[in-house]
Amino acid sequence: MAPVPPGTRFLASFNRDQWYRAFTFALTFLLYTSFHLSRKPISIVKFTPQLYKNSDPSFSSWFLIDGIIGERLPIRLYLTVGMLTSGLFTCLFGLGYVYDIHCLGFYIFVQVANGLVQTTGWPSVVTCIGNWFGKGRRGLIMGLWNSHTSVGNILGSLIAGYYVSSNWGLSFIVPGVIIAAMGVICFLFLIERGIKQIQEQLQTLFKLLLGQESIGVCVPVQQVVVVKSEAEPSAISFMGALRIPGVVEFSLCLLFAKLVSYTFLFWLPIYITKAAHLDAKKAGDLSTLFDVGGIVGGILAGVISDKMGKRATTCAVMLLLAAPTLYGFSMMSQFGLGPTIGMLLVCGGLVNGPYALITTAVSADLGTHKSLKGNARALSTVTAIIDGTGSVGAAVGPLLAGLLSSQGWDQVFYMLMTADFLALLLLLRLVMKELCSHRKRPGVSVE
Repeated sequence: MAPVPPGTRFLASFNRDQWYRAFTFALTFLLYTSFHLSRKPISIVKFTPQLYKNSDPSFSSWFLIDGIIGERLPIRLYLTVGMLTSGLFTCLFGLGYVYDIHCLGFYIFVQVANGLVQTTGWPSVVTCIGNWFGKGRRGLIMGLWNSHTSVGNILGSLIAGYYVSSNWGLSFIVPGVIIAAMGVICFLFLIERGIKQIQEQLQTLFKLLLGQESIGVCVPVQQVVVVKSEAEPSAISFMGALRIPGVVEFSLCLLFAKLVSYTFLFWLPIYITKAAHLDAKKAGDLSTLFDVGGIVGGILAGVISDKMGKRATTCAVMLLLAAPTLYGFSMMSQFGLGPTIGMLLVCGGLVNGPYALITTAVSADLGTHKSLKGNARALSTVTAIIDGTGSVGAAVGPLLAGLLSSQGWDQVFYMLMTADFLALLLLLRLVMKELCSHRKRPGVSVE
């Protein structure tokens, strides 16, 4: 008898639950990659001559306004509708080139509408991944998973850069089609909760499709578990979520951390164009190195916080290092391509590390706080509050950068360094609490 190949033995070593976890990890990774892929083109395209003609690029500063509707609706349907409509609005933006539209109102409406529907993404995918994965090694797992933001930014930059000089409309249409297609995949395959839900859904499906009288198939009615809506835990209130220890501090911290990250997201290609005298495509390609550093920073933040059991302290240290690094980047970027590449990688890691940790592991920790007594529906609300507050910074940062850049790029970097210091100050109470605690468990050490 021939021996079983080692690769087959390795695959067979995983049980069904582990396979479902891996599938959910990969699917939600790809779903949110498509969200960021569709956001990135505006930073590459907005100052091209075709778009700039007879219009005002300031509309690119309109961004996300988060909400907490997802907790009260089925995640799969809520996310599917959000992705399909986001694909529609992203394509409409690109169709402005096809039909030669130079009306500012059209682009403002499309961008604001797109921002609103994109708020369906983050609370939904974080809730889903939080339902499947427990607290063990949550920082590492979510650090790896959160790299989808950087992967999406990189792919979005490459796609937009490829079309930006010839047909900038396709820089939006192609990502729009991709996110809409991923919305269909979400509808077909996403499962919100664990293996028990899968078994119940399959059992019900067999009963409906095959019937009890089908030959060789018997699905007793008693085995079909019908969960009544009254038995489900009610959605946590907004004020109830705010009372969870740490939610307010991390939400306000994320406001400033996301301000820095999204200012880089929207303005980095433009800054590289001015500082390094590169065209839009080369500047867009070079800006992807910031996201490469962000992948490493997010994973590193997760691993360190798991090891130390101190989420707030990990964020604070990275924020403390990020501020002087930003100043160094503004200086070194004047000295050629080599120093710019090095500083882009370091800045990406230090800027996106805290942002990634707060929006993933910290949100999941707080959304499953012991005071919630296992109410999984609360996770969506907590995640929406934290990321929604951060989205205020995501909107304000690029807007301020647009205003300050007219006075010189130094003013923009001073604003970013100030935001990092403010984010650090907001975490000091939690940091002191963690440092005074002798417990070694992973998670957010707040009571």
